[in-house]
Amino acid sequence: MSRRTDNRHRVATICREATGLPHHTCLGWAEAGLITRHQPVPEPGDEAQRALESLLVAELADGLREGERRDGALLGFTSARPTRTGLTLVLHPAMADRVLSTVLPRIDEHYGGLRGVPGLRIVPMGGNLVLNQLQGQATVALVHPDPDWRPLLPEHGDGLTQLWRRNRHRLHPAEVAELRGRAGSGGDPGSVLAQDWLNSRLLRRPGLLVAAGVVHGSANVYTHGGEDVVVEWCCGVDRDELERRLRRSGLAERPDRITERLRDRPWFPGEIAMGGAFVTLRRGPCYAPYATARRAH
Repeated sequence: MSRRTDNRHRVATICREATGLPHHTCLGWAEAGLITRHQPVPEPGDEAQRALESLLVAELADGLREGERRDGALLGFTSARPTRTGLTLVLHPAMADRVLSTVLPRIDEHYGGLRGVPGLRIVPMGGNLVLNQLQGQATVALVHPDPDWRPLLPEHGDGLTQLWRRNRHRLHPAEVAELRGRAGSGGDPGSVLAQDWLNSRLLRRPGLLVAAGVVHGSANVYTHGGEDVVVEWCCGVDRDELERRLRRSGLAERPDRITERLRDRPWFPGEIAMGGAFVTLRRGPCYAPYATARRAH
């Protein structure tokens, strides 16, 4: 085996571990030059696609926070097929309906406003579901392992208005305001852009999060107001090992358009920083009563 062929197989192995795709698929991408050692998972081709994927991560991280993550699917997905023009995610069967109810936009009077991803709409296409945004061409396709699955989509309720049902082809004023607020963020625009890169990359690497969530359900993902992503777990993979795998997958490889910051140097173990954006890995103690109860089942 030549050195070039060996390198391609190494890149394909990293891609397979990150996405859950077959090795031959990733190897074909490596041979075509679509993935490299520095970036072994395909990146979105434009900012709109990257922003949609970032918004999905932030909403799922906080929206699923109170529920149990099953079999390592910390964001609700078991594998991904990323391309420059879009992203296909395979839903975990036990979390599929909850993922949809979390990301689809609604006005929640009890919460005090808009929840879900603003401008997101759902469209059946070829037996699958496609999430797209009204104001652009960004899309994320969702696949369920059961071809006969039919989603239980959220309905209107007491103090709850499903905007994706009522405003199918136009934005609600609350969505317009949310999107404008994000575009003109009062925070550092460079950090927002960098966080979009990190979030999008994390969504495209569900296979690497499995190691943190597969042991039992105390694993968790959340954000601090959407400004970072925190992954917490107690058993299974060592924190340093998960950080090594994520970095090897190109998670923190800084694009030329992202300005390097002093803060990009890790201030504590488990912090992955890039351009003022963060993914933080935290492994804590396992509480014996919980673990014992899980083993009893």
